[in-house]
Amino acid sequence: MAPGQGYADDSTNVIASSVADNDVRLLTRIAAGELSAFEALYRAYHPRLTRFLINLLRRPHLVDEALNDTLMVVWKRPQSYNGASKVSTWIFAIAYRKALKAMARRDEPLEDTYADQRISPDVDPEQDLERRQMQAILLSAMNQLSADHRAVLDLTYFHDADYREIAEIMGCPVGTVKTRMYHARRHLKEMLAGRLVDWL
Repeated sequence: MAPGQGYADDSTNVIASSVADNDVRLLTRIAAGELSAFEALYRAYHPRLTRFLINLLRRPHLVDEALNDTLMVVWKRPQSYNGASKVSTWIFAIAYRKALKAMARRDEPLEDTYADQRISPDVDPEQDLERRQMQAILLSAMNQLSADHRAVLDLTYFHDADYREIAEIMGCPVGTVKTRMYHARRHLKEMLAGRLVDWL
């Protein structure tokens, strides 16, 4: 073990435990009707849920719909949290189900969520062009994955969720999560083979 590694792991666990405890306290206060507690939870989860839903849905108007529906459940039915998992797992599970329902109702073409980004005056135009080309390749590959495969990748790499938590969120066995991750990685590797060589 590297010097101090154990302490770093311990401090990370303490922080995670503190966040989890705070989430439970906020949810208890929300159940008592405290709007300020809901606002605090909203601020904490809005950016994370937005990123997750954008990566899952790829349709900005559906992201807003699923996000609002998710947070409405948190506000209206906080008592449905039974303490069997982390509050974050419970909230992401709601978001996942709302996203699937939104996709089932709508079947519009996927949109490029980066299409309207503007070039910053501080960014070299050539570097910006390369970045946009790389994003387009990655988005194209991601868009060809199923929603379940995108969800597994997103929860793993952007939200540091382990396979057990992802299984709870997606309502499936851990083995299914592992299989989805394997196929998602394999698909991306095949799709990106040779295409990002200039940027890797």
